[in-house]
Amino acid sequence: MTNTEVPTPSNFIRNIIDADLKANKNEGRVHTRFPPEPNGYLHIGHAKSICLNFGIALDYQGQCNLRFDDTNPHKENIEYVEAIKQDVRWLGFDWEDRLYFASDYFQQLYDYAVALIKKGKAYVCDLTADQIREYRGTLTEPGKDSPYRERPVEENLDLFGRMRAGEFPDGSRVLRARIDMASPNMNMRDPTIYRIRHGIVHHQTGEQWCIYPMYDFTHCLSDAIEGITHSLCTLEFEDHRPLYDWFLDELETPCHPRQIEFSRLSLQYTVTSKRKLTELVEEGYVHGWDDPRMPTIAGLRRRGYTPASIRDFCERIGVTKADNMVEMGVLESCIREDLDRHAPRRMAVLHPLKIVIENYPEGRVEELEAANHPKDEAMGRRKLPFCREIYIDANDFREQAPRKYKRLVTGGEVRLRNAYVIRCDEVIKDGHGEIIELRCSYDPATLGANPEGRKVKGVIHWVSAHHGLHAEVRLYDRLFNHPTPDAAKDGKDFKEHLNPDSLHTLTRCFVEPGLAGAAPGARFQFEREGYFCVDTEDSAGGKLVFNRIVGLRDTWAKIENQQRG
Repeated sequence: MTNTEVPTPSNFIRNIIDADLKANKNEGRVHTRFPPEPNGYLHIGHAKSICLNFGIALDYQGQCNLRFDDTNPHKENIEYVEAIKQDVRWLGFDWEDRLYFASDYFQQLYDYAVALIKKGKAYVCDLTADQIREYRGTLTEPGKDSPYRERPVEENLDLFGRMRAGEFPDGSRVLRARIDMASPNMNMRDPTIYRIRHGIVHHQTGEQWCIYPMYDFTHCLSDAIEGITHSLCTLEFEDHRPLYDWFLDELETPCHPRQIEFSRLSLQYTVTSKRKLTELVEEGYVHGWDDPRMPTIAGLRRRGYTPASIRDFCERIGVTKADNMVEMGVLESCIREDLDRHAPRRMAVLHPLKIVIENYPEGRVEELEAANHPKDEAMGRRKLPFCREIYIDANDFREQAPRKYKRLVTGGEVRLRNAYVIRCDEVIKDGHGEIIELRCSYDPATLGANPEGRKVKGVIHWVSAHHGLHAEVRLYDRLFNHPTPDAAKDGKDFKEHLNPDSLHTLTRCFVEPGLAGAAPGARFQFEREGYFCVDTEDSAGGKLVFNRIVGLRDTWAKIENQQRG
């Protein structure tokens, strides 16, 4: 290993692949796939699978396909296909020329089903869905054979052909694999492999088909057709592996991929169930699938997360066989560390309080200099206009404060970031007793220098009142206030754990003028406030809208410690 090479973390999947390569299985090939169903937007859990499948292919100089499992067309549409492609590309991965759809193989899958019928391994069943469920048995009782299980091969071939021709209504017949109704594995009790669906226009095949294959039948055969060597899926498919292997053993396929299961991602303070996310969107608890509070990749992207931070997160949490709950702080730490290194610094006043510097010449404007990044000189410097009237954050002033308070107090001094030391001389209030303005004085000898004979400890940020740009700032926080909202032991519906403080919108903020041309999606550290990005949807036409990505430090850790205490 050279000094520039980074060691790849090992896990049980890589150990399996290493052993296969050592034994020269699959002619030394490593070929994976990411197979989403285009019936919704991808979320952070899918990001783990994307990074795993594409990452392994990259590390082993192999290939990874993007394949859409589009066998359930009444729930799917082309909008989701395009959104998924965008998400995979945004995360930094490329399927090159290997974009596939399970529907590409509908004729081959049909032919495989015919082959099973001819072997006596599949039959057309007339039981209703409820009857099939009843005949299936339970975990402690074997199932019962369908009365149609012994249909002759020729009759099954005829009926299956007529199913395809559209002669029978939805739900009247299905094609089932003929395996073992007494199997302890419920998936092996003559599972359905084809059902009838009329009146559906498939986004790829149109109205060409009125019968559609089931996932378990489609998935393994699509893997085999594409030459996949290692079929990586989450743990809920572990009980489906015997069926995966059964289809491949019974049929003549180009290869026999190996299914390997890993634990799915469970992240605190959110939900990843597609049904529950849909509920949040459709019932108006969030503003769409790309709401920056959502765990969707689209939501994380709009929030301001970087692809690198999500890849880093997926690498940190690793790949295991054991289900575990990942702390939200791990994800937030990844983006915080990434932006600390790469985000240019800017000043923004979120709760403006006007200051008039009475001994500063009226009409005078200075151009002060500030570093774009305190640890990276290559990022250059910027100009900051300074004048007699400025805004500071109202939280940085107290009329009276304890001795340890290091910001501005009546009669006290504080340094303005990249500027002068000022003293508060007078507090102006309105008729209700609310502070509306501070009258201050400045020490002209303190630009880039400490004041003589006294020590000023506090440093606060500011924006020129005449040059600052008006902005809307959206303070996003965690969507839920319970670490496991859909598994809480209090018996409440998951929506009852929604965080009422997950969004605060501030409409009267001021940012330094250099942000005028900030591109949608651009990320910055607002000094002393946190990391923010320009909203990609609403920041346009001269209106500046910033989303808070994450704070400068983990405030939730303190809250959780207090709750545990």
